[in-house]
Amino acid sequence: MTNFKNRFVKVIFVNIIYLTFTFLLIGIKSEHIILSVLCSFLFLFSEKTKKFILAFGIYVLFGIIYDLMKAYPNYLVNPVDISSLYHFEQNYFGFTLNGQLLTPNEFFTIYHTTFLDLISGLFYINWVPVPIAFALYLYITNKRQYLDFSLTFLFVNLIGFCIYYIHPAAPPWYVNLYGFDVHFGVPGNTAGLGRFDRLVHIPVFASIYAKNSNVFAALPSLHCAYPVVVLYYGLKNKLGWINWLLGVFMIGIWFSAVYSGHHYITDAISGIICACTGILIYQKILLKSGILRRWITKYKLIIT
Repeated sequence: MTNFKNRFVKVIFVNIIYLTFTFLLIGIKSEHIILSVLCSFLFLFSEKTKKFILAFGIYVLFGIIYDLMKAYPNYLVNPVDISSLYHFEQNYFGFTLNGQLLTPNEFFTIYHTTFLDLISGLFYINWVPVPIAFALYLYITNKRQYLDFSLTFLFVNLIGFCIYYIHPAAPPWYVNLYGFDVHFGVPGNTAGLGRFDRLVHIPVFASIYAKNSNVFAALPSLHCAYPVVVLYYGLKNKLGWINWLLGVFMIGIWFSAVYSGHHYITDAISGIICACTGILIYQKILLKSGILRRWITKYKLIIT
């Protein structure tokens, strides 16, 4: 009973801090209350659920950081790159069609098919579920690999978030709608993924992009980074034929990012580089630190 009371006090303390900071910085919405209640319930319900939420607290932290980016948008830190990124894409990946120089995104805006609309939507909707499902698999089968994967995932995101603030960049659909003028407070847009919503008659992507924390965060494409991290750890864990599926998923996400008008090829390449850099630094530098290794060992004992 005393142990439960201690846990309950900890839950109240953490919730007060989280909800207070959220309220002061961006305001509280229903999803914040749901997150707070769900995490509290799992922490208090049983020893197994407590270990589970402590393990997946890495992803909760990622979600909180992403959400709090609304408090101070990156376009307040540095100028937004709209035209130079577009012209870079046009010069290096564009091609002439009917006498007009088009970027790949512009080509797919004109020439798209129902099949590709459906396939790209199915790939893109799984950009977070697949990494989470993979993390759950590792959590069940290999706690140490789970922690390495999850910490790498978080580290890659932090690199990406830093670049968002260093170099704010507009996505292709923004140029299509607003040209090269900067308009702050622009809502997220489904772009080509809206065609998927219309095909399935469900506002899947409309509901997702309505909650977009920042429109000017196209480079690097973390959509393209995530499957790289997943495949790396899939290969590291020798998952056999599953790695082939992860490879197809990775290529599918890369294609869908460009096809849907959400990212330039430049964004996709930078996302891939971001993932590879994060993996390399984590594996070759951070894991050399005795402090981190000891911390991971303690973390593993807590969630086992």
